[in-house]
Amino acid sequence: MIGIFGGTFNPIHFGHLRPALEITEALPLQELRWVPSALPPHREEPEVDAQLRLQMVKVAVLSEPRFRVDDRELRRPGPSYTVDTLESLRQELATEPLALLIGMDAFLGLHTWHQWSRLIEMAHLIVMQRPGVYSTAQYRQKMHPDVKALVDQHSVTDARQLHQLKSGKVWFHAVTQLAISATGVRRVIKSGHSARYLTPDRVLEVIEHNRLYR
Repeated sequence: MIGIFGGTFNPIHFGHLRPALEITEALPLQELRWVPSALPPHREEPEVDAQLRLQMVKVAVLSEPRFRVDDRELRRPGPSYTVDTLESLRQELATEPLALLIGMDAFLGLHTWHQWSRLIEMAHLIVMQRPGVYSTAQYRQKMHPDVKALVDQHSVTDARQLHQLKSGKVWFHAVTQLAISATGVRRVIKSGHSARYLTPDRVLEVIEHNRLYR
């Protein structure tokens, strides 16, 4: 099974890396592809050049052999829609189970994504849940009715079922949620303070060398 983890990664930090590793081990994944977005549909275009964000992701994942960087969204014009990325991957990996990693906050807004109902046709949806924040019942109350219907129809609790199908299931898994955000990292750097231990040292070297987020 191959995982897909997309985002702007502006910059990538331990709040991305630790949950991704836990999912990789829990499923387990053959590999996890990190897919930096060029033009994220749900937020402003990042102020940092896409190639620099790609470089930061590459150096951040160097030490984990199951992590791989995929730049297909940076090579594709227009908004970086996840549905287009999955379609592209499916052309290469016709029968391989695919697992799309989504944070719980993003999953609660899934109904706003471009052609969101098609995602589950091409991949399993792996929802990274924050432990101790809300109960499962409370999360369900926050879901849009269409997303709740998707969960009711496709949710599984046994990860082994995901390996038997190439797509079509929703799996929730509690992960370590570090109170780190890209916005917070940028704020620390802009204020002149050290962002060490918020993101890997190799990422900080790229930031310092290119004087990013000043």
